[in-house]
Amino acid sequence: MNYNINIGEQSFPLKADDLSDLDMVKTADGDFHILQDGKAYRAELENANFNDKTMTIKINGNKYEINIEDSYDQLVKEMGLSAAGSQKMTNVKAPMPGLVLDILVSPDQEVVKGDALLILEAMKMENVLKAEGDGVVKSIEVTKGTAVDKGQVIIEMH
Repeated sequence: MNYNINIGEQSFPLKADDLSDLDMVKTADGDFHILQDGKAYRAELENANFNDKTMTIKINGNKYEINIEDSYDQLVKEMGLSAAGSQKMTNVKAPMPGLVLDILVSPDQEVVKGDALLILEAMKMENVLKAEGDGVVKSIEVTKGTAVDKGQVIIEMH
């Protein structure tokens, strides 16, 4: 599978095989030591949102916001079919098992695409779940400190 790694306005192609060729050692949770072309790098994963395919990483202390496009995303973009208009939001489900650290919305609150809804800790990383479309919060099915399973409804929408 081919990926595009987007950092700001720059795009870098990446093949799945490139990752297996990378000389990388995990030094701690979210910390990695990388050797590339005779140079050493320290990489820290600060935040990952698997729904949006975005990450915040630090390489040798410099912070980068990364967006990852898989083959499907690239095809949709090439065909001009990206969802430009707003879409009605459906219920929010936990993308992975984790612990609810904070709830950023309340019942009857209107949200638009991109609004932060909830912070979920998973694999020792904080993940901000954002609205995938426009909608109104009907109810919140969890409380702060609640453990959730993958696929569990955490916010019900109108």
